Amino acid sequence: MSKGRFISFEGIDGAGKSTHIARVADWFRTRGADVQWSREPGGTPLAETLRELVLGRPMGSLTELLLIFAGRRDHVETVIAPALQAGKTLLCDRFTDASFAYQGGGRGLPPSVLDTLADWVQAGPEGVVEPELTLWFDLPAEQAAARRASAREADRIEQLDLDFFERVRAGYAARAAQAPQRIVRVDASGSIEDVWAQVQAVLAARYPELRPC
Repeated sequence: MSKGRFISFEGIDGAGKSTHIARVADWFRTRGADVQWSREPGGTPLAETLRELVLGRPMGSLTELLLIFAGRRDHVETVIAPALQAGKTLLCDRFTDASFAYQGGGRGLPPSVLDTLADWVQAGPEGVVEPELTLWFDLPAEQAAARRASAREADRIEQLDLDFFERVRAGYAARAAQAPQRIVRVDASGSIEDVWAQVQAVLAARYPELRPC
């Protein structure tokens, strides 16, 4: 639907996906790509305000979902679609797969509701806006929790129990099974360099036409 590339990074909190976005950005830049980075929830001034609410205020599961999708719509309209139309390589820390994993798998909201919202929100000027590649950083919830505890103070969602995050992990696995050509699992349980080696192998296989400048 576009001239650019759209790559998303997924995984439960603490999986290490954010660590590798900068490396992936450098990988593409050394091959001549015009790279833009964004994140969800967030990515625009409006969506960042909604992010603060989602991560900081008590609310029901459906309210949480609707706020996330409202921010995503603004993100698609004002950042993602224009970047792709301009031929950029857009790297996004989370996209709609996160909603299916967290609010679907974790919170137990109906897939039909998520499907409907995704159809509405991801509609762009040239068709459905969806990543062409999703890197899913997968590891057990207990290991992810240990990493989070050593890195930062937990937000409202990160404070939830291990059972919640195992359901989220299962939600990601279900999404990967539904879209095996798009979603590539990365074993995130090893060292940063071990994980990066996997990511580089995925990129080299997916974009063989790109060579370092």
